[in-house]
Amino acid sequence: MPDTASPLLEVRDLRVTLATAAGPRLALRGLDFGVERGRTLGLIGESGCGKSLTALALMGLLPDGATVAGSMRLEGTELVGLPERDWCRLRGNRVAMVFQEPMTALNPLHTIGTQIAEPLRLHRGLGRAAARAEALRLLERVQMPGARERLDAWPHQLSGGQRQRVVVAIALACGPALLVADEPTTALDVTLQREVLALITQLVREDGMGLVLISHDLGLVAEHAERLHVMYAGEIVERGETAAVFAQPAHPYTRGLQAARPRVGLPRGARLATIPGRVPALGEMPGGCAFAARCALVGDDCRAGPPPERAVAEGHAAWPSTRVVAEGHAARCLRVTVAEAA
Repeated sequence: MPDTASPLLEVRDLRVTLATAAGPRLALRGLDFGVERGRTLGLIGESGCGKSLTALALMGLLPDGATVAGSMRLEGTELVGLPERDWCRLRGNRVAMVFQEPMTALNPLHTIGTQIAEPLRLHRGLGRAAARAEALRLLERVQMPGARERLDAWPHQLSGGQRQRVVVAIALACGPALLVADEPTTALDVTLQREVLALITQLVREDGMGLVLISHDLGLVAEHAERLHVMYAGEIVERGETAAVFAQPAHPYTRGLQAARPRVGLPRGARLATIPGRVPALGEMPGGCAFAARCALVGDDCRAGPPPERAVAEGHAAWPSTRVVAEGHAARCLRVTVAEAA
């Protein structure tokens, strides 16, 4: 019986260095976060901020030549430095992933039933008939229309929403403890997005899994994640309970993302707010705040060195206690004060 009092996943000072043509470059820079059973952690940020790289690190699927430092503990097991044979026992079994593009995630040369049955046969040792029966049960659980007939269908014969349900069924096959969903609704229309996310979050609650939900869609994360971490240039710049972060965004980057959201009721022709510039490339990281070149509040102190993480909400004055800041609402910005954030 798992210890429900301890976090399912604990990540501390996670650093990932990628091998590039220009030499090694630090891509993830000291990430700290945790995921509890039955709860969802949302990761948001622009493309190139490190969200998908974080997902690949959690799955042990980093590119060749990448090096990992720090700690990732899943159910007490240290994942950093884990041999590949041990990763193969965990991947698809205790930790699983829902990829953002179901057509490329599914193998076009195998039927749906075969692909759902594969982890069941590999990790659970089920025979062909038992694995097929369990695959049918999983398709029914993810509310696949005509589930029995779909077992022998090929990926190209299904719609985008149906393929995504198959990807979810594969991820859930062995009852993982941790589910990583990387932009799981990118290829779907708005109605299907809501259906698929509602399905995933329902299954997380029912099975007591932990979910890491990665998305560009702030509204989607606001609806489905209890905690929210905002990533920029390979680090977490703001963290806290989702409602608190949306109600009181503290970091200028978080404020910029929120201001850029489309809103109902804007007059025709109104232009959305934008964040000038772009996320710095790996070889262009400044010595100070990575957001300084795009920030309207930048000062000389922002360029002088990496900004500290500061508590935002009242009642968290015990900084620099890592546990207090991790559980409370904090932002990595020299200019954050309670008065400015209000």
